[in-house]
Amino acid sequence: MRSTQIRSTFLDFFTSRGHRQVPSSPLIPSDPTLLLANAGMNQFKPYFLGEVTPDFPRATTIQKCARTSDIDNVGRTNRHATFFEMMGNFSFGDYFKADAIAFAWELLTQGYQLEKDRLWITVYQDDDEAEQLWRKIGVPAERIQRLGMEDNFWSMGVPGPCGPCSEVNYDRGPAFGREGGPAVDGERYVEIWNLVFMQYQRGEGDGKGDFPILGDLAQQSIDTGLGLDRLAAILQDVENVCGTDLLRPTLTTVQELAGRDYPSSGEEKVSFQVVAEHARSIAYLIADGVLPAKDGRGYVLRRLMRRAIRHARLLGIDQPVLAPTTTSVIANLGDVWPELAAQATLIEQVVTAEEESFTRTLAQGTRLLNAAITRSRESRSTTLTGETAFELHDTFGFPVELTIEAARDVGLTIDENRFSDLLTEQQRRAKAGGKAKTAETLRRQDAYRELSARHGRTEFVGYDRLDAEATVLGLISDGTVVPGAEQGSTVELVLDRSPFYAESGGQVGDTGTIRTADGTLLEVLDTKPGLEGFHVHTVRVTEGEIRTGQQAEALVDGARREAVARSHSATHVLHAMLRRTLGDHARQHGSLVDAGRLRFDFAHFSAVDRTQLAAIETLVNDSLLADPEVRVWRASRAEAEAAGATALFGEKYGDHVRIVDIGDFSRELCGGTHIGHGSNAGPVRIIGEASIGSNLRRIEALTGRDALNYYDTERRLLEELSALLGTRPQDAPDALRKRLDALASAERELDRLRETELRDHAQQLAATARAVASGRIVTEKVTGLGPDELRTLAQHTACLLDAGHAVVVLGAEHEGKALLAAAITRSLHDTGTDASRILIPAARAVGGGAGGKGPVASAGGRRTEALDEALTIAAQDAARALGQ
Repeated sequence: MRSTQIRSTFLDFFTSRGHRQVPSSPLIPSDPTLLLANAGMNQFKPYFLGEVTPDFPRATTIQKCARTSDIDNVGRTNRHATFFEMMGNFSFGDYFKADAIAFAWELLTQGYQLEKDRLWITVYQDDDEAEQLWRKIGVPAERIQRLGMEDNFWSMGVPGPCGPCSEVNYDRGPAFGREGGPAVDGERYVEIWNLVFMQYQRGEGDGKGDFPILGDLAQQSIDTGLGLDRLAAILQDVENVCGTDLLRPTLTTVQELAGRDYPSSGEEKVSFQVVAEHARSIAYLIADGVLPAKDGRGYVLRRLMRRAIRHARLLGIDQPVLAPTTTSVIANLGDVWPELAAQATLIEQVVTAEEESFTRTLAQGTRLLNAAITRSRESRSTTLTGETAFELHDTFGFPVELTIEAARDVGLTIDENRFSDLLTEQQRRAKAGGKAKTAETLRRQDAYRELSARHGRTEFVGYDRLDAEATVLGLISDGTVVPGAEQGSTVELVLDRSPFYAESGGQVGDTGTIRTADGTLLEVLDTKPGLEGFHVHTVRVTEGEIRTGQQAEALVDGARREAVARSHSATHVLHAMLRRTLGDHARQHGSLVDAGRLRFDFAHFSAVDRTQLAAIETLVNDSLLADPEVRVWRASRAEAEAAGATALFGEKYGDHVRIVDIGDFSRELCGGTHIGHGSNAGPVRIIGEASIGSNLRRIEALTGRDALNYYDTERRLLEELSALLGTRPQDAPDALRKRLDALASAERELDRLRETELRDHAQQLAATARAVASGRIVTEKVTGLGPDELRTLAQHTACLLDAGHAVVVLGAEHEGKALLAAAITRSLHDTGTDASRILIPAARAVGGGAGGKGPVASAGGRRTEALDEALTIAAQDAARALGQ
């Protein structure tokens, strides 16, 4: 049964039994606790947690999953993979154990026609009910095994739903291992389907795996997962996942690249499987927006790519391997997963660039690693030193994982403890040398905590208004809480309620004024969060004296706030248009939202060219000109995610979030301030795009009045340029191009004339050559030449004297310096003489040194008055070089 039929059989079975077919979620999850989607239940987590009520009680999916926890087992076992499709059925308070077990048994034995006597069941050690249900359905007691919490109990790892699980295993026969059931041999008895019975509520764990059961869930639910790869290997009667129709075409591509067949055993077999299996993971990850990076999910991708490349090199594949193997993945699976075909160009560009980069690292690192391995073997050591691993990692960028693998492949281990110590020491030094927190900063944090504990959080009222009546709760100076501050002082001030937005999410903090009833005036220079929900205003006392407890009126600079809001809304639109133009991978990785300008960092693998930037700018401005409504609403985190809101990875969000919609094309979780309608943002002008790191780009842009001022400046510059060229603005580029072409032609002609002049001068100098014992010498002081021309003249002159041994030494004054140049003929150079040896004493005379190798040398110094003396010295040394 081919994989397409396996999928359709599964989905048809469950949809015919009242399950809603739900598409796979992307590999990049909206859940900030996960790097990558690793289970079918990920997208249903809000339903299981009771945060959102689903509009369907039953669901079925085929979910794309990525797991690298068992990456070292890929190729070494028959069942492990870093990417797989998890087929699942789910019940949200509808059916429970009896139906889940009945569905699984019916589908496996009738839909897939697996032999009943080859199916073994494991249940949780205390789950009598599950065992009885399996026995009732026809599984004999001797093929049901009870296992402990590590094998047959499921939880999310945090307080919430949990429960026992039951696994269905298939006996592949004695050729795959020993008898005894799943408890004895996981290679022979392959787990194919896991049924999770969510029925309990768990509490906080102890960090060691143990946690209390707090009671029964209000509604019992079902979460199951049937691995497509493993089932396909059984139904297609192949040894491992690489032999299935899911991976076999890619494995064939690896064989073609290696120029030999896939072996039946040994380390080469492992390498064949690693390259093929990782190629599939790489293609899916990039298609879903993951790009190589030094940390996070990007590092997961980079590690997979580097492992695949290294194993390809072990197979003797010296040509690019990632592009052809991922192309075979797309050709094989693109019909089932259209995103692969849609992102084919992106996948090829990313893998090609990464392989070119890593190949250089791999070549250098492998040479050093092999030398270290040889030394270890010669000394009869079984361990590679931690210093070696650290040097490869720190100096040459060679991943420590590959060092460990390479050492293991030849029977060596790495001193990982020593490596960790060296890495920790490096990080300690870096931290000590970096911007560590000062004692004042720590004192300030203590002051914030003191005031927060005494008064609570700041009530922020700035979304709806720009002014507020408030009470001064505290003043902080040099990290210490103080009772008051005099005129001229700059201090930090805390209010009980504030209209000032505190810098967050890339948006700068508000500025403005605070005035007390007695006339004291404070200028608010900045607003930042001191602690979560605690606003700290940096103020300068411009009039009077401020005291704790005073009543005050806080007023935000409205014009600046409006300009910042324009930039923030423009940033959201820019984000949406970047993803529309470049692909979904172009997600935000940071931003600065300021009055009249913005900076936006995003993931992308190459520079965005001028044509693309112009198209993006047009899309942004067209979208704003259409005047979309900017709507702000609040919901639970789960509801926002279900509604498709974009969350920024790494940002902290509470259980209830604020969502900003701009038209029908942008929906993001955001705590910042925005305009009411798109047209209020004014024009957006992109002024720059550049790289800020591996696969990270930055766009800078102006908004509103600042963008108009920029346009006006460009217009005036064009008008001035047009006037200088004597043409109309629209004709200025062509006119300037013609002028530049004419100038370049004139410069070429000048160079030709200058070269002719130098050759004529060389003829004159050659005619002055005087004979010495075994050759000729020219020494002359010339005028009007720079260092390059002086060297050229000396070379031309020596060429004219090339019939025998000759030395040419010329001197000139140029821009307040004494210049010297020497050239010798080829025949003299062949005797072992270098021109620089002749110039060294002369160079000292003018207060400098000589440089250059071979038949040409130059020198210079500040003592122009000694130039004649230097030429005399050089002439004497030249005569000695010629044997006089």
